[in-house]
Amino acid sequence: MDESKKSVTQTLFVIGLAISAILGSVAGSLTTFFLTSQLGSFALFDPSSTLSPEAVESRIVELIEEESATIAVVERVTPAVVSIVVKKERRELQSGSSSFFGGGYFFTEPLDNSSAAELVEISSGTGFFVTQDGYLLTNRHVVDEEGTSFFVVTNDGEELPATLVDVDPLQDIAILRVEGDAFATVTLGDSGDIRIGQTVIAIGNTLSEFRNTVTKGVVSGINRRVTAGDSYNAEVIDQAIQTDAAINPGNSGGPLINLLGEVIGINTAVSFQGESVAFAIPINEAKRAVEDVQTYGRIIRPWLGVRYVLVTPEVERDVEGTYEVGALIVSGGQPGEVGVFEGSPADLAGLKEEDVILAIDGEELTQDQALAERISDYRPGDRVVLTVLRGTEIMEVEVLLAEYGE
Repeated sequence: MDESKKSVTQTLFVIGLAISAILGSVAGSLTTFFLTSQLGSFALFDPSSTLSPEAVESRIVELIEEESATIAVVERVTPAVVSIVVKKERRELQSGSSSFFGGGYFFTEPLDNSSAAELVEISSGTGFFVTQDGYLLTNRHVVDEEGTSFFVVTNDGEELPATLVDVDPLQDIAILRVEGDAFATVTLGDSGDIRIGQTVIAIGNTLSEFRNTVTKGVVSGINRRVTAGDSYNAEVIDQAIQTDAAINPGNSGGPLINLLGEVIGINTAVSFQGESVAFAIPINEAKRAVEDVQTYGRIIRPWLGVRYVLVTPEVERDVEGTYEVGALIVSGGQPGEVGVFEGSPADLAGLKEEDVILAIDGEELTQDQALAERISDYRPGDRVVLTVLRGTEIMEVEVLLAEYGE
């Protein structure tokens, strides 16, 4: 072989080896980075790590199994999740009842009858079927707009009209129904079994644009008491589930599910003051609402009729015995916000402002199981015995609970 050709061949061979080495190094680095990011918390690539190769392999298998479980759960639940679209007639928007600056709902041109009756989308959210015959759960604030029509968009893109069956007077829960008898449904789990740190998956109509978006996180806290809404329409959510799974506007009313594919919460609120802080209503709160609608045609809630704040024992009070927490009956800060509602079960039983309710049927109140949570376990028409602290005297008061709204 000619010396010059031999030199060229050797040079190319060396260059080829160099390129191969570089590519191999890059590929190895990327692989190491990926595995380290997934398994870094176990220090698999830390020289000081004492994990055996078998332990490393076991962890990799666990990650693969968890990913497979997540995919399987999403594929199982997604067909039952729908986007809820809220529409209003154009004439209503032009009248100003729902118009807002910057929203594009001001129409200055005259409308003919056809244009006036045209339905315009004003908001949207998420929901999920709980029965094959078309009952579905969502948030009350998703459908809490008068003079509107509701539609659901299924996972395969079909738009169907829906009817509002009822809204929960005490929780951010609503039930819609779509005509049909063969809808895919979710499995409702037990939110009482939730544990902090467990993996959860949220599915929803993110930003009212990206249907059935999937996000994943963990349960960050339980039994949270949070205020959801804005300055015009806010409500307190008791026993909320806190999660770091990404929940955005449009996700409201969607399911929060565990790795068994069970719905354990209804996504309802997100904090804009902190990153990855969102909340869901425990599904156990919604189970009874579904049962009520199927049995009575409406949601039924028991009512005591007091306004209260949680308090702990005061040192200066001479109390017979001790208690962890009590419900102090107080009036609100606005005119007419009385502590005991006139004609309510509490009023008829003789409860007064400044009374402190300590227990119901002998079970003391706690921070996690306060007055509202305990009352919700009963039905209208049930008689309960309240342990009440009035001044320095502890007494028992029997109350006949009524149905909220009657």
